[in-house]
Amino acid sequence: MKKLVTICMFVLGTLSVSAQKFALIDMDYILKNVPAYERANEQLNQVSRKWQAEVEALTTEASTLYKNYQNEVVFLSQEQKQKKQEEIMNKEKEASELKKKYFGPEGELFKKRESLMSPIQEEIYNAVKDIADLRGYSLILDRASDAGIIFGSPKIDISNEVLQKLGYSN
Repeated sequence: MKKLVTICMFVLGTLSVSAQKFALIDMDYILKNVPAYERANEQLNQVSRKWQAEVEALTTEASTLYKNYQNEVVFLSQEQKQKKQEEIMNKEKEASELKKKYFGPEGELFKKRESLMSPIQEEIYNAVKDIADLRGYSLILDRASDAGIIFGSPKIDISNEVLQKLGYSN
């Protein structure tokens, strides 16, 4: 415990000795003012709704097959029951696989979001980096993230400057 306190004091002492410059940005604010981001979001929402409808259609189909099976089960032979059960399970599996294909961790939506958002994020990053280099900032924090920033003076918020660098004046 003593070592941890000593290390913290050393780090704090080092930071206070060298006059470092800090700035804040509000990434939510910046993104809301970048039209390409809004267009990309709308495009993602449209694709997501389309794919969700496809998954729901298969799920509904499986549900209908199951309801029909329940209504007919007393009239079916063991072989017919087996066939209907397999048909239902296959339809449920198909819906599950489609959902995973579209919405899974490495699914189509993830890839689409990556392809649409990466260029925008890179452009913002480059603008922030250029401003940091120009002004000599050692650290720029995003006040919109959950980084634990309780207070940040508006004087050190460079969000509007980032927007201007990107070509969007506010």
